[in-house]
Amino acid sequence: MSSVSPESSIPSSVPSAVPDRPLPVVRLRVPTEEDAYAWHRVFDDPEVMEFHGGRSAEVSVYEELTARQRRHDAEHGFCLWTMLDENDEVIGFTGAQPWPLDDWGPAGEVEIGWRLGRAHWGRGYATAAARATLDRVRAKGLDHVVAMVHPDNTRSLAVTERLGMTLSRTYESRVSGTEVPCFRLELGR
Repeated sequence: MSSVSPESSIPSSVPSAVPDRPLPVVRLRVPTEEDAYAWHRVFDDPEVMEFHGGRSAEVSVYEELTARQRRHDAEHGFCLWTMLDENDEVIGFTGAQPWPLDDWGPAGEVEIGWRLGRAHWGRGYATAAARATLDRVRAKGLDHVVAMVHPDNTRSLAVTERLGMTLSRTYESRVSGTEVPCFRLELGR
């Protein structure tokens, strides 16, 4: 089995935050070693990291993360894919992975997620890429997915709404004590 998922271009006519404007085309690929540096560059922004620890991560964090995603793709057929815009510029990631913790959150579930560079916010990329993720995980036989979203992250909460996700339950964060909503989406066949 190849560790490289086919890339996809996803034009979408699903409504975006801006009425009468189609979602952009995005391509997804399994992250490369070089993507660790691209992710570091794109996410090196306090606003991007506000709900992900509040500060930029070291390159080594992204080196480990991209390596783990290549393993997920080889084992499961899905991962957090590198998100590319219509000019093949790395703008973030989106995808699905098994929830990484067994002592907090939706243990045993597959979580979808997205993170986008600040320059690309508000243009529909996260929604378009998340819809592509749903198509891919559905094709791999998953019957549902979850998404954990910080309750103050209004942009990500809006993406879960556009995807049709519904609140399943909340989990108290081990770090902040904040009740974090967990959304669920039945994928159906």
